[in-house]
Amino acid sequence: MIDLIVGLQWGDEGKGKIVDLVAKNYDIVIRSQGGHNAGHTVVVDGKKYALHLLPSGVLNKNATNVIANGVVVYPPQLIKEIKNFGHDIKKKLLISDKAHMILDHHIAIDQAREKLRGKNAIGTTGRGIGPAYADKIARVGVRMGELKNIPKLIEKLEHYYEMNKGYFDYLGIEIPSREKLESELKEWQEELGELIVDTTKYLWDNFDKNMLLEGAQATLLDIDHGTYPYVTSSNTIASGALTGSGIPPKRLNKVIGIAKAYTTRVGNGPFPTEDLSESGDKIRKQGAEFGTTTGRPRRCGWFDVVAARYAVTLNGCDEVAIMKLDVLDGFDKVKVCVAYEKDGEVIDYFPSDLDGVKPVYVELEGWDKSAHVRNWDDLPQNAKKYIEFLEEKIGTKIKYVSTGAERDATVIR
Repeated sequence: MIDLIVGLQWGDEGKGKIVDLVAKNYDIVIRSQGGHNAGHTVVVDGKKYALHLLPSGVLNKNATNVIANGVVVYPPQLIKEIKNFGHDIKKKLLISDKAHMILDHHIAIDQAREKLRGKNAIGTTGRGIGPAYADKIARVGVRMGELKNIPKLIEKLEHYYEMNKGYFDYLGIEIPSREKLESELKEWQEELGELIVDTTKYLWDNFDKNMLLEGAQATLLDIDHGTYPYVTSSNTIASGALTGSGIPPKRLNKVIGIAKAYTTRVGNGPFPTEDLSESGDKIRKQGAEFGTTTGRPRRCGWFDVVAARYAVTLNGCDEVAIMKLDVLDGFDKVKVCVAYEKDGEVIDYFPSDLDGVKPVYVELEGWDKSAHVRNWDDLPQNAKKYIEFLEEKIGTKIKYVSTGAERDATVIR
């Protein structure tokens, strides 16, 4: 059995908590795309874990965790996460030999280009994700498996630097010396070499086990189906997870979509339900909405049914989890966007261009306290009505309702 978890908004939905909640049911947890621009936080027994490259399944000591071929890996970050973790996870961690590496020049390019964009900046995290994927598509990237032959890899990189010298000079990027390259690559090989395998074959050999595919970022950041160009550089939807892991589509059992009870976004780009009033500030404060990766304040607004329905359909979701319901505690009224107004016309679909789109809201009655409720019947009546309203509008069963950061602060319907 292979299940998949995917974000339905612009990321930071709380996927890590749901993965952690259900991971005990799985023998293998797989990260299939993205890099250390993704940040997810899980809380277990009051202790907070911030993960960027490691799958959330590392908190389940019995699960094998796979960083699959679609991920771009920055070795220093991965080494740091492995060392910072409480127990020895190397015994339960595998890295695809086909996963591409992020190198320091990718980070330098990312940051230099964003600076040159000026007022047209995309809002990148500056972690080198885009340039690494660009090299992958241009067929000049470096794969993790190449750490097995460092002399050959150094020769390849020196040729790459020579070919791109003019571009590097233009951006003011220093080309590393051979000694620095050799030192770094040897360190990475020593720390990670034993973990690098053909993970596609490993997954195929273990189809009799229960697997969970863990998506990074979210649907509306997908390179093809998101709010381009304000997107990430990989396919973040369910089908992208299959490409990024080597799992055949017919093997997929269930897709679980994750969305907050409201909406947030980090960085630039369209955001129809963004609330710049005191209500948006209140959501940000009550939800502690600051990026796990960047620390940037997240833009906050109301739940967008149009976008959520688009994401549910695009991913083929079988069920949905609504996260952080408790953040809306204490609001007299809660808004939900049920349609858009664009060019004087009311539309109920998610257009490829959100320029000029205005939200059409309905208001629902608020509630006092849902925090830490574990049973559906114990939720305030208006909170239940809110969930039922969202469920009706997106057309998919809402199975999980999160009411706090802790693993057990979850209603399962």
